[in-house]
Amino acid sequence: MEITPGIRAELEKYLEQKGLSKTAFGHISGLNPGTVSGIVTGNKSISVNQLDLITLGMELPPDHFYERYIEEYIIDEPLNWRKISPYLYRCVELHRLDCLKRVVYLLLDYATYPPLLYGVAENVFKDGYNEAAAFLYTKVAESEKQQHSERLAVCQYRLFKLTIGKDQAVNLEAAAKFESFITRLDEIDQLDALKDLTNVYRSMGYWDKTYTFAKEMGRLGKIQYDMVHNSGRKEQGLRKKLSRPLFVYIAYADLLCANACDAKGHYDQALEHLRAHTDLSWVKEQDSDTLHWMGLFQRWGKINTYVNRLMSGDVSVLPDYVEYMAGEQQIFAELLNVIETANRYDMDVDHILQRFETQIAAYQEPSSADLYTQQVLPEQYVRFWYKMAKYSLNKGRYPYGLKCLINAFEKAVTINHALLISNCSGLFDRFRVHAAPETLSRYEKISQEVWERNDQKDGFVLDSNWLFTGICTTSPS
Repeated sequence: MEITPGIRAELEKYLEQKGLSKTAFGHISGLNPGTVSGIVTGNKSISVNQLDLITLGMELPPDHFYERYIEEYIIDEPLNWRKISPYLYRCVELHRLDCLKRVVYLLLDYATYPPLLYGVAENVFKDGYNEAAAFLYTKVAESEKQQHSERLAVCQYRLFKLTIGKDQAVNLEAAAKFESFITRLDEIDQLDALKDLTNVYRSMGYWDKTYTFAKEMGRLGKIQYDMVHNSGRKEQGLRKKLSRPLFVYIAYADLLCANACDAKGHYDQALEHLRAHTDLSWVKEQDSDTLHWMGLFQRWGKINTYVNRLMSGDVSVLPDYVEYMAGEQQIFAELLNVIETANRYDMDVDHILQRFETQIAAYQEPSSADLYTQQVLPEQYVRFWYKMAKYSLNKGRYPYGLKCLINAFEKAVTINHALLISNCSGLFDRFRVHAAPETLSRYEKISQEVWERNDQKDGFVLDSNWLFTGICTTSPS
């Protein structure tokens, strides 16, 4: 077996091959000549910064020695956080997660290090190194799984946010797992956590959970707002931790509750929440940020009042709603409401669709790291094209309706939204006879992809079902 030479040996060999003195190499690498001499003779340990300078001076890739550094300067020496910490950050920066993981697994054997690793996780999370942050949060959480610490809850919150993506099945699992950790968070952090969790449930149409967690967000927000203004507590301390002004969580809770009630057909109850989130006379702040958000809630309140009346059957407000839409830049959600109303009450809205034909054709799904944009808007996109397909097909516009339906089906599969996938399949089967061969072929291809994805998820694996089967094979007598 070939023995890989150590870092010192490679440096010494390099100096000999290049005919460089330690002083000359020190000038090339930016190291003190005495430091170079101490490293080569073995009298001096190597820091990560020095390792990087040596590597640079030898014109090697930045991470060339990173695996050997673990063997020679971490495992073979007493653990030293002041040396290890910079190494971990550099592993993250250089995307050497393999090296990061080796060192972390070594440190987890000692109770001193999980809190320190948590600090690293927080820093790399803020810097956008999500894969490294997820690994660190996972390991810290595992080391504290028997604890009821706030640090454990924060790890789970970060993992929840890092997990949320396009796959709604994965999102549902992440949300369900995170629920029990919310109350362990700091009371202020709970507000943002509840906002994010509620938006995820809203995107999946889990209206009972949407309502429950929105109500809790509103309750906590009111407690904190009262503490700020009635107990002499400084509001500035809260604003540093919250992503929104404090009053926003209270008003947004009512907006979400109204949304959930509308979706469930509880229109009178929804109207009560709409009135609550538009009446913001109790808000004491008057700064520009507050006024901006108050303006947004007033606008949302007007829109949602139209929607509430439309969905309850009062189609007389449709002309006013359309005129309001005409002055807005983003109208996709409003168009969805128009199509939903048309399908529900068998209305002809062709004139409205023609008016906004250019915007419909040019619509591009927005991209953002915000959980609302990530979760709610993709689901709205699918629902719009599904409802548009239903409207068009019922009018006998089969080529266009089926085109809309295939568009919705593809996107529903992308986000793995089980209900929308099922609805698209059912609607296609109903109008299958009108599908052109190429449309039918596209549909069958997507359906095959869905089957292949889910074929291995039917439960016939060695999990808890195996234990149950084992029990049942024994006669109860």
